[in-house]
Amino acid sequence: MTFRITALVRRLAVLLSIGMVALTGAASAQQTIAPAGPTLAAIRDRGHVICASVDPLPGFAQTGEAGRWTGFDIDFCRAIAVAVFNDPSRMEFVPLTGESRFALLQTGAIDVIARNAPWTMRRDTSYGAIYLATSFFDGQAIMVPQSLGFVSAYELEDVNICLVDEPEQLTNIKDLFFTTQAPYEEVLYEDREDLAVAYRAGLCDAVSAPASWLNAMRRSLPEPATHRILPERISKGVFGPVVRSGDGQWADIVRWTLFALIDAEEAGVTSLNIDSLAAAKTHRIRRLLGLEGEFGPGMGLDPKFISNVIKAVGNYGEIFERNFGAGTGAAVVRGQNALWLNGGLLYAPPIE
Repeated sequence: MTFRITALVRRLAVLLSIGMVALTGAASAQQTIAPAGPTLAAIRDRGHVICASVDPLPGFAQTGEAGRWTGFDIDFCRAIAVAVFNDPSRMEFVPLTGESRFALLQTGAIDVIARNAPWTMRRDTSYGAIYLATSFFDGQAIMVPQSLGFVSAYELEDVNICLVDEPEQLTNIKDLFFTTQAPYEEVLYEDREDLAVAYRAGLCDAVSAPASWLNAMRRSLPEPATHRILPERISKGVFGPVVRSGDGQWADIVRWTLFALIDAEEAGVTSLNIDSLAAAKTHRIRRLLGLEGEFGPGMGLDPKFISNVIKAVGNYGEIFERNFGAGTGAAVVRGQNALWLNGGLLYAPPIE
């Protein structure tokens, strides 16, 4: 009799323990969402995110049919809109010139710049704005016709190179050819628009500019595939989202939206397979899907904001392929923008 009572007590203890775990799980499922900070509150009151990009370029931001904006920057803006509203259409895009951007952030006229001028210490510390993370690695590169047979910048010799007459770019070219000790000749122009005209007209054998410019230029040529952007970068150019200083919550939302896109690609979570992963046991995937952990609510967002973003716009690799892949007619090699696992520089902290 005593044995039976003891066994019954043990069973009751186990059942009580299971019940407590279930209650704990239910409580965690009803996570408390943090109150909205000034930027998030203003965005929700307005009903949409105002997202900008400096210097619209084909591949990054361009208008298509009916004036609709598309591109890498636009997709990132839509990802932020999904994070906040679970609706990619609740985003207004504003193209900016390099002469006016930081003041617009400071006044609240725009909420985020998807791609500003390259990240430097001066820009990051002097204008009341913060660069959050790297979304695109750029840098000065060189483009040549495929017919010349060059596959590396270190092979270049006896070539005329079109350049913008800008001290830093000229120095980078000089340093390259000082290293190779190969003869070359500079063909200088005042504006980058001149480079495309001169190169297309055959006034130079090669053209050098930031790789993002060269990609845009190549897309404008009659046969983009007959021109090659050589793999080397002879300068550093780091682009990423920028927000105004002083609102840590909004900075976290934009930063972790980008990190989520990168982490999703690394984990193999895509817009096509995300629904089929609901039963996954892998902790990493369950966190991305909002099925485990408490990540969104701490920033004032839905627990499944990451899953919503991936469903709507895809992961980083999908966004890159959509805007720079073979379907564009001028495919860009991932290179530095490949995941760190694949030899690139793209890296994001884990979601945990």
